[in-house]
Amino acid sequence: MLYLLRSKMALPPRPILFEFRGVSMTKYFTENWDNIQNFKARPDDILIATYPKAGNTWVSYILDLLYFSHMLPKRKDSVPLHERVPFLEMYIPGFPSGVNELNQLTTSPRIIKTHLPVHFLPKSFWDQNSKIIYVARNAKDTAVSYFHFDRMNRAQPEPGDWSSYLQRFMEGKMVFGSWHDHVKGWWEKKQTRSNILYLFYEDLIEDTEKELNRLCSFLDLAPTTELKNQVREKVLFDNMRKDKMANGSADEVFDFKISPFMRKGKVGDWKNHFTVQQDEQFNEHYDREMRDSDLQFRTVL
Repeated sequence: MLYLLRSKMALPPRPILFEFRGVSMTKYFTENWDNIQNFKARPDDILIATYPKAGNTWVSYILDLLYFSHMLPKRKDSVPLHERVPFLEMYIPGFPSGVNELNQLTTSPRIIKTHLPVHFLPKSFWDQNSKIIYVARNAKDTAVSYFHFDRMNRAQPEPGDWSSYLQRFMEGKMVFGSWHDHVKGWWEKKQTRSNILYLFYEDLIEDTEKELNRLCSFLDLAPTTELKNQVREKVLFDNMRKDKMANGSADEVFDFKISPFMRKGKVGDWKNHFTVQQDEQFNEHYDREMRDSDLQFRTVL
């Protein structure tokens, strides 16, 4: 999740979107750039990479439970998820930076969150061959979820209305840039790197047990059947939505009067937002942007 901040500190102003090395970004992710790029990854680090609103929080919670629920059973009820899984590139003056939080972590492996496009990832992750899990979500549901997130998150740029927002989404004028470039960039990298597992949000929704087994196989984990059952129960959307350590409710930067941080978690909610005309325009643009890729997404289940 983005910008989970200490609730008693002063709220940051909404940032302005600008182009940074060819990608739309805000200062909250660029002002610490040298320290981000010089971050020293470790061979046992596990990086969860996604475009915003594509399941990063979900997979973060799954991995944290798999690794630490037995070793540190009280942690999940007392330490917010964003402290257990720090956000690598987050840097808002007056708040702990993602890099500093990661460098101070005492648990191992370090589970790390990022939304960086693949070409922005610090070189040390490739040098150390750290395990990377990328989760991709279909563009239509991502756009809808990102819109509601930006409405309630005062550390994101002003979203405007849905129609103009959808147009900007198609143009890639979002924090962390183009959805199309993001999912394609990581997909292409995955073809030549065995340390990347590429998952789809829709598959996680449809068959959580199967994808959980894929995660465990990739990470060389052999959890007991009891632990896997416990994890599957705890990471159900309705259960996470009630979990104050995972749902963002304690963070003043989020305005829950506008929308909850964990809103629906469904496949196909885009149908409640897209007009027929918007859908046609989006499909035409999508086909142009994705015609050079063999990536396939499902927008309904």
